[in-house]
Amino acid sequence: MDFAKRIDDAISQAIRSGQAEPSPGKLASALHYTVTPGGARIRPTILMSVAAACGDDQPEVANAAAAALELIHCASLVHDDLPCFDDADTRRGKPAVHRAFGEPLAVLTGDSLIIMAFEVLARAAQHDPLRAVELIKVLANRTGMPNGICAGQGWESEDEIDLSAYHRAKTGALFIAATQMGAIAAGQDAEQWEELGARIGEAFQVADDLRDALYDEETLGKPVGQDDLHGRPNAVIELGLDGAIQRMRDILGGAISSIPKCPGEALLAKMVTAQAEVLTPIKWRADRAAVPGE
Repeated sequence: MDFAKRIDDAISQAIRSGQAEPSPGKLASALHYTVTPGGARIRPTILMSVAAACGDDQPEVANAAAAALELIHCASLVHDDLPCFDDADTRRGKPAVHRAFGEPLAVLTGDSLIIMAFEVLARAAQHDPLRAVELIKVLANRTGMPNGICAGQGWESEDEIDLSAYHRAKTGALFIAATQMGAIAAGQDAEQWEELGARIGEAFQVADDLRDALYDEETLGKPVGQDDLHGRPNAVIELGLDGAIQRMRDILGGAISSIPKCPGEALLAKMVTAQAEVLTPIKWRADRAAVPGE
């Protein structure tokens, strides 16, 4: 199962639709710039993996769901990097969109990608209307208020932060969307897949904190030390390096245990482990290799 090709093809098709003539050339270029190179594509890969574990009986619907999820994620990165938020100069090893194209086009790029994501799902209705509607509902819920990434960003403007709600919205929301949308795309109930997504999201947050502490900007491909700079919660600051690493291991163990019964349960457990390796800072990988029996 070549998930990467399916994901990239679906995203490319969506971007080409958004660049159809006549269209403003700079904004059209910014759309392509934002989604390439694609990074690890962790969220859509998780979505595809869940769909495959549940039978993947409507691959066109799964492809659309994966593309829509990644478009939302890319849009969030564009907006996160803006001067009014993180004011980041780089993303994925190249200038952030607002640095490459200017702030007005960066705002429009993020907005366009969000709208494009829902258009992709609407078009998937020709294959299965009911699944398309459920996918739209889940993605909207995990993008906006009160449970989505917009809420996560909003918490950073509050005087007092509900840490659990902040992490669940800021980082966990799109991982919950990934597992639930993967199940929906394959005709399964979404509710039982929420816990897996939440646990993967929590693991990702800790991993991101570890990378921020262990990597430099060149390795990470984006500015480091942003949590400390903006006074945000951080697992390494709160638990120490060893404590954060142990927390990451505990969360991943819980994630594997939470996988619902399905035909591809064993393969899905391997996927979670594989994605953990993608998330894991080099230092932790070296430490694990040095521990007997691991």
